Amino acid sequence: MIEVNELSKVYVKNNEEVIVLKDICLRIDEGEFVSVMAPSGMGKSTLLNILGCLDKPTGGTYTLDGVSVEGMDDDELSRTRNKKIGFVFQSFHLLPRMKAWENVTLPLIYSDTDSNMKEKAGAALNEVGLGDRVEHLPRELSGGQQQRVAIARALINDPRIIFADEPTGNLDSASGTEVMRIFKELHRKGRTLVLVTHDMETALQSDRIIEMRDGGIVADRTVEAPTEVTK
Repeated sequence: MIEVNELSKVYVKNNEEVIVLKDICLRIDEGEFVSVMAPSGMGKSTLLNILGCLDKPTGGTYTLDGVSVEGMDDDELSRTRNKKIGFVFQSFHLLPRMKAWENVTLPLIYSDTDSNMKEKAGAALNEVGLGDRVEHLPRELSGGQQQRVAIARALINDPRIIFADEPTGNLDSASGTEVMRIFKELHRKGRTLVLVTHDMETALQSDRIIEMRDGGIVADRTVEAPTEVTK
């Protein structure tokens, strides 16, 4: 589903080149749950933005679902994002004056003008356990609940891929555990998940961990399933 070869990203700052990604080669198959793990500043969020069609690489190739991405213009990238991808970020990005269901419907503005948007939003909120919070404003919700609204928003267009950038970074341990439970359930239902994190405990809940250092991949390993203890 996702395949990149020799991918690079270079910024120019004060007339000097800053290499953020270099020679990234990576394949993620449909239905995988992958964590990209690295300390801050090592390129993991830049990689996620490119894979999510929010940014363009400087060099290399990127194929998403069999289609070459790196040469797309902004309109083509936007259509691809809206059709195939859902995003969850660390900072929720909810509009404070909009109710939960209204925040969830924001992606539909570009793809769906019919009258059942609230019904779709309610179904998405129900999927993340917030069916009774559709009329609440963000300030009336806890941090964990706001993140679940953000997950519902990511689901509203029924994307095949969910990209999540430090989705538990602003949450307490109980809320973070609930968010990861939801992600694992989405994966169980067949969605592809790519999660960026600096936390090993979070990464270990995925099926595969890709570790980055200094803009490159230094390790790519499968997470061993925990051994069940039998009595």
